[in-house]
Amino acid sequence: MKTEINIIWEDLNEELYKFISGKIKDEHLAKDIHQEVFIKIQTNIHQLKHTSKITSWVYQITRNTIIDHFRKAKNQNVAIGDLDIPETESNNFEYANLTNCINSKINSLSAEHKEAIVLTSFKNYSQKELAQHLKISYSGTKSRVQKAREILKDNILDCPNVDSDSSGKIIDFENDED
Repeated sequence: MKTEINIIWEDLNEELYKFISGKIKDEHLAKDIHQEVFIKIQTNIHQLKHTSKITSWVYQITRNTIIDHFRKAKNQNVAIGDLDIPETESNNFEYANLTNCINSKINSLSAEHKEAIVLTSFKNYSQKELAQHLKISYSGTKSRVQKAREILKDNILDCPNVDSDSSGKIIDFENDED
C-alpha cells in the first residue's frame, strides 16, 4: 500500500500540481489542494479495484477536490464578463465574423442559460460538473443546457446575414465588413 502511494507521488506529483495550478491561480491554495488530493488518495487507495485505472482515478479525485473548493467558496457566482470566450474558430467558414452577433445573443440569454452555455462550451465543464456547481440534478442540468443551446441557436439564426439549411444548421453568412 505504501509502495503504491510512493509510486503515485513520484509519477504524478508534478503533473498534478501543474493541473491544479492551471485551475487554481492562487499558489498557496493550489498547494493546499494538491496536499488534500494526496491525503484523499492515501485514505481511499483501498477502494481502487483496477490498478490499471490509477491515473484516471487520481485525476477524478483531483477534479472533485477542485470542484469541492469552488463549491465551498463564498462567491459561487461566475462573472460571465470575466470569462475568456474565444472569438475565432474555423470550420467551413470564418466564425469570427459572427462573433459580435453571437456574443450579443449569449449576453441576451437569461442568467441561468448564459451560465450553462458559457461553462459547458467555453470553460469545458462536463454536464455532471455543472450539475455539481449549480447544485441541481444531472437531468435538470442536461435539460437546462439543451434548452440554452436551443434558444441560442434560434437567436443566432436571427442574426442578420446568416443562412441556414432546413435543419437549422448554419451554412453561410454574408460579411457586411467588405
